[in-house]
Amino acid sequence: MGWSLGANDAANLFGPMVGSGALRFWTAAWLSSLLILIGAVTLGSRGFSAYEAIGTQTLLSSFVIMLAGGITVALMTLVGLPVSSTQAVVGAIIGAGMLTGGVSFGPLAKIFVSWVLTPLGGMVAAFVPYWLLTRFPDALPNRLVARGRVLRIGLIVVLCYSSYALGANNLANVTGVYVGAGLLTPMVAAVVGALSIALGILTFSRRVIRTVGNRIVSLDPIAALIVVFAQAVTLNVYALIGVPVSASQAVVGAVLGIGLVKGVKTIDGRVLLRVLFGWVGTPTIAGGIAAALAWAIL
Repeated sequence: MGWSLGANDAANLFGPMVGSGALRFWTAAWLSSLLILIGAVTLGSRGFSAYEAIGTQTLLSSFVIMLAGGITVALMTLVGLPVSSTQAVVGAIIGAGMLTGGVSFGPLAKIFVSWVLTPLGGMVAAFVPYWLLTRFPDALPNRLVARGRVLRIGLIVVLCYSSYALGANNLANVTGVYVGAGLLTPMVAAVVGALSIALGILTFSRRVIRTVGNRIVSLDPIAALIVVFAQAVTLNVYALIGVPVSASQAVVGAVLGIGLVKGVKTIDGRVLLRVLFGWVGTPTIAGGIAAALAWAIL
């Protein structure tokens, strides 16, 4: 699951940067992996309680949920779609729980609401600063960012921040059910989860990066910086609240925010529809796989 999440969500961290040509893939990948580990260890445990509230898991049910979620995210990665690991895990929990009776639907409301607010938050967080920069082209921030060296430093800082936020927020998607089942301590869960995410980034993330990087909306380096920063702010806010949310939804919302400033015609509707299909299909597919595995194993 961690490998699949890393392979898919790397696009949300540095897809716009690599797609715009501002950073090299390997530079971004190694920096991202390191900061994900730091974010997971320092703040990642806050999201564990969200999954514990949904239902108590056993060794076998945890295995079923993670396997179903991992398979689903891996399949979506193979077709190049940025999807929500949160949706995959929640869909798997519901699918397995429908057969075992182990789902508490009350706490799910907060997670469902976040699926709507996350892309909207990313959109607003990107739209406002990019609109201001285009509205006032002679402003000091524009002049500074336009300098290549300053822009590169800014991109690296934002990449580190967004990677930290991903590790802090999405760790629960990888090891949360194991902590809830008492199978891992929070610290062990943080290290194992973060390393598995890093492995996915380093080995299998290029395909989805192309989709987020330049296929929905063509991004220049300044827009790429704003997109990743908007995504990081969104993830960080939810990490502090303790609700695991989708980095994919945040970054796609941010990319759309840039597209709205540039003009609706700059948004590739066909690619956007594929992404939206991934968001709808992810919890459905994960739930179906989990239900089938639960029926066979539990």
